[in-house]
Amino acid sequence: MADVAVRAGVSISTVSRALGGVPGVSEATRVRIRAIADELAYVVSPEASHLARGSTGRVGVVVPAIHLWYFSSVVAGLEAVLRESELDLLLYHVGGPEDRRRFFDRLPARRKVDALVVVALPMTDEQRRRLDELGVALVFAGATSEDHPWVAIDDAAAAASAVNHLVTLGHERIAMIRTVEPDGGDWQADRGRLAGFREALQRGGLPERRDFVVTVPWGPDGGARAMDRLLALPDPPTGVFAYSDEVAIGALRSLRRARVDVPGAVSLVGLDDHPMADLTDLTTVAQFPAEIGRRAAAVVLRTLGLPVPADLDGVGVDGERPGTTLVVRGTTAPPRAAGARLGLVPSTLGGSS
Repeated sequence: MADVAVRAGVSISTVSRALGGVPGVSEATRVRIRAIADELAYVVSPEASHLARGSTGRVGVVVPAIHLWYFSSVVAGLEAVLRESELDLLLYHVGGPEDRRRFFDRLPARRKVDALVVVALPMTDEQRRRLDELGVALVFAGATSEDHPWVAIDDAAAAASAVNHLVTLGHERIAMIRTVEPDGGDWQADRGRLAGFREALQRGGLPERRDFVVTVPWGPDGGARAMDRLLALPDPPTGVFAYSDEVAIGALRSLRRARVDVPGAVSLVGLDDHPMADLTDLTTVAQFPAEIGRRAAAVVLRTLGLPVPADLDGVGVDGERPGTTLVVRGTTAPPRAAGARLGLVPSTLGGSS
């Protein structure tokens, strides 16, 4: 900046105002200073600018699994909006119980960020209390919070939409594949989706059978094992709602290997609209994680008193509920006549007899 000031024959403060867009500099001087800055390849230091404003210019994001579609999509949506606002994203990946314990013990984000976005992270009450000690703006994405702004779908309503689809088709024996973390923790989303499953059964006048609710570790393998257990029942379900598309795809693998007619004998519904859902012709309830990330970023900007992009101007700071959409594909159909046994099909994914 001193070099630019010498070349332009003005003070350093004038250069600072000119490059920062601050009033008090004539347009001719501003243009000349910018031209000299370009010639010298000088750019304003974001770190210095943020320090001058008493901020870090960074937003922390805590995720339990960066490699999975949902979490990476939320982060991508966050980053796109924050980047346009010249805020950097600082990622904290807490992939397991030990990572989580270390993060909450040390709180490495302290004094490093202006805000922290927590993405669908299972936490204890003590861990939530520790987050409050950070002294920065907290925003939850993919989960609700009683004390802080949040952006999350209505998991109960999304699950009820999936199960109601099966009820409307005429299914009466409907099961659910629940999920837990591999380390045994539970997800707020799973509790919501179980509530939606039960609500849809009750509205449809159908009983909830204990053996029709199977809980397995999250993932395709868990979904496959759960479906194996359901198929082994003396009176298997004709309709199955899976916690997520990845879990549903594992269940679909078991149905294919057992040569069960999908959807003739068993209808299957997931939740997410993962890219693989379209490829496997899976009926699902679509949510839009990148939009969750974008809205969470807008909440961060509002909380920090920064401008919000025009297309996100309607986002508030109390609680945001992005919508979901039922997407009907080839894994659901009306059930066969009562008493019909599971149909056998050629070993092709989603084939029919």
